[in-house]
Amino acid sequence: MTVRAVPTGIGHYLPERVVENSEFEKTLDTSDEWIKTRSGIERRHFAAEGETTSQMAVKAAEKALEMAGLKADEIDAVIVATSTPDLTFPSVATMVQEGLGMTRGFGYDVQAVCAGFIFALANANGMVLSGQAERILVIGSETFSRIMDWEDRATCVLFGDGAGALVLEARTGSGNSSDRGILSVDLNSDGRYRDMLYVDGGVSTSGTSGKLRMQGNPLFRQAVGKLADTAHRALEKAKLGADDVNWIVPHQANIRIIQGTAKKMGVSMDRVIVTVQDHGNTSAASIPLALSVGVSEGRIKPGDLLVAEAIGGGLAWGAVAMRW
Repeated sequence: MTVRAVPTGIGHYLPERVVENSEFEKTLDTSDEWIKTRSGIERRHFAAEGETTSQMAVKAAEKALEMAGLKADEIDAVIVATSTPDLTFPSVATMVQEGLGMTRGFGYDVQAVCAGFIFALANANGMVLSGQAERILVIGSETFSRIMDWEDRATCVLFGDGAGALVLEARTGSGNSSDRGILSVDLNSDGRYRDMLYVDGGVSTSGTSGKLRMQGNPLFRQAVGKLADTAHRALEKAKLGADDVNWIVPHQANIRIIQGTAKKMGVSMDRVIVTVQDHGNTSAASIPLALSVGVSEGRIKPGDLLVAEAIGGGLAWGAVAMRW
């Protein structure tokens, strides 16, 4: 028998404020049509004043725990993927522990920008396989609206806020690709590309949080190839192919990247979970948000084979093959 990290609960949270594309027309030289054509985004959610990354993470986690039928103190670890923490330290994960009323276990953050949830899943999977933890909350939560340059029309219209949470539990399987749970992981990074997507501030440089900067066209060219390649490698590690995939659950950055990656993988768009039109790019939160929406809408069903893939600043990118 083989131990697997199996998903047992999923949940998400979106702030109440919905920002339609038309709202940007009041302050920027842009339009709803311009934004939709280039990104596929129609609206996004922005956190309220005083609403934090940790607060959103707690709300998403509560829903995931409810689906899993677990109480907070039955969780061994909390891993939060975020690039927009409440504070420089302590970690968002420890704030989530407090917010959930956890008095045991441990928590820490993972920072790989938009690929953060994939890296957090890899961490959680390794801990389950090693026996370090049996039940882990894996969360992606972001307040990217706090690091936008509102005069940069090329970037500020793309991002939104939100959180998604997944409960993983140790279960035994047969050791083949029919098992439920995480089947394989592929992780990558290359610091030579860091200027394509970064924030121009930090504790040891400016002492401030800075604003997001992005080179859109070069990043697009890197994204499609790297995402398709990492997804294929994850499938190969699990001895599976693209034809076996029920759903691709991609990072929701841009509809053209999503379409280009699916085409390169040879997967039709009717097997891709797409939420970018409603959420925008929520960075590390985008995959668990999309996953939660897919489950709540009844599209993703038990036994389905999923491939989740993402790329973010670093550049960092990766994929996970998982059977729901």
